[in-house]
Amino acid sequence: MSEKINFETNIKELEEIVAKLEKNDIPLDESLKLFERGVMLSAQCNKLLDEAEQKVNVLLKKDGEMVEQDFLMEDGE
Repeated sequence: MSEKINFETNIKELEEIVAKLEKNDIPLDESLKLFERGVMLSAQCNKLLDEAEQKVNVLLKKDGEMVEQDFLMEDGE
């Protein structure tokens, strides 16, 4: 795939697809194509979110070594 995957662009296109499908005024064939595109965009967004979550692991320096800490940890843990 030559186009760069961009979360914000994908979400915007996904929202447009949902709006079109909710109108119920397009032929079945076009609805199916839009649905397939929406599923692909959703999968790409999920992949990008997973990658971002992995990157958001906070690195803390303890005893001179870098230690990974999950950013979802609650305060006091």
